[in-house]
Amino acid sequence: MASSMSDYLRQDMECEGLMECFHGLKGIDREVFAVVAAADEPLTVDEVADAVDRERSTAYRSVQRLLDAGFLRKEQVNYETGGYYHVFELADADAVAADLQRLLNDWYAKMGQLIGEYHEKYDDAEARTATAE
Repeated sequence: MASSMSDYLRQDMECEGLMECFHGLKGIDREVFAVVAAADEPLTVDEVADAVDRERSTAYRSVQRLLDAGFLRKEQVNYETGGYYHVFELADADAVAADLQRLLNDWYAKMGQLIGEYHEKYDDAEARTATAE
């Protein structure tokens, strides 16, 4: 994993790398995402766990991280006799892309602000040093 923005920019990335870059998701999360993306229909956590060959609890935590990040959506399926279970599928790609764009814009604005603060702080320090000499 890249440790700095410079490292990120130097490496070859795929669009799935945005999961890690923007949301700090893990390798297992990419595996789970790939399984859900390749499925012809929504999957249960048990089906996801089988597909990635992990314990149910590990698959559940990964699915939950992907839900929280907005990459998956959850649907409740009701049994006719009562009770229910949940299935998971990819979230709307347009909505995910819009959210990623918003995060990028927010980050860009914040970095611009910090660069401005850096310039003011150290430009003033340089001026004070020049005046003192």
